[in-house]
Amino acid sequence: MSHDPIRILIVDDHMVVRAGLVQVIGTKPGMQIVGEAANGEDAIFLCQKLRPDIVVMDIRMRGMGGVAAIETLCKLYPETRVVALSTFDDPVTVERVMAAGGRGFLAKTLSAAELVDAVMRIHRGEIAIKVDGDGAPPEPEAAGNLEDHGLGSQQRRVLALLTKGYTNADIAAYMNLSVPTARYHVGAVLMKLGVANRAEAAAMAVRNRLIGDSDF
Repeated sequence: MSHDPIRILIVDDHMVVRAGLVQVIGTKPGMQIVGEAANGEDAIFLCQKLRPDIVVMDIRMRGMGGVAAIETLCKLYPETRVVALSTFDDPVTVERVMAAGGRGFLAKTLSAAELVDAVMRIHRGEIAIKVDGDGAPPEPEAAGNLEDHGLGSQQRRVLALLTKGYTNADIAAYMNLSVPTARYHVGAVLMKLGVANRAEAAAMAVRNRLIGDSDF
């Protein structure tokens, strides 16, 4: 097992914020800040040069914004995982980030420990979504009720595993299913939730608290 540090690129157009992130993340064992960028264009250039493991990306910046940069980076460098860090954590913005290929969405109000934990989870292949609204009541149309979407107990478990970044093979092994059966259930979950991909399903589940510990 590799013990190389997690190589991280910080992208934010505010120098003070970048300095704070470097201090919070870069001083933790097992993590290394390999570069800083002030906009999406610079982030793409530095990714080509540095090939970081993780990019922590602000959303609203001068020049190329975060969502466009995430989409470009995920297409050019699929091995690099990008997480958004923003003060704008409305559901539409979260969904745009996840649809662009982001592996997570984090509010800038997170504690240092929460931020570091999220980066580590994303590096392990999981999806991490933490917004200010996590403690607020769910939106009326979501209601946090999977039965409204027609998901049975097995598909609830599949959705729970999607939030942890599990592949079809991982889900099959965890649930003692064949890979084709796991693939079928993943497709059924996406269809019933009305989302386009696994990341959107995970974002919807986490944001609206559609799953709990009992679903794992």
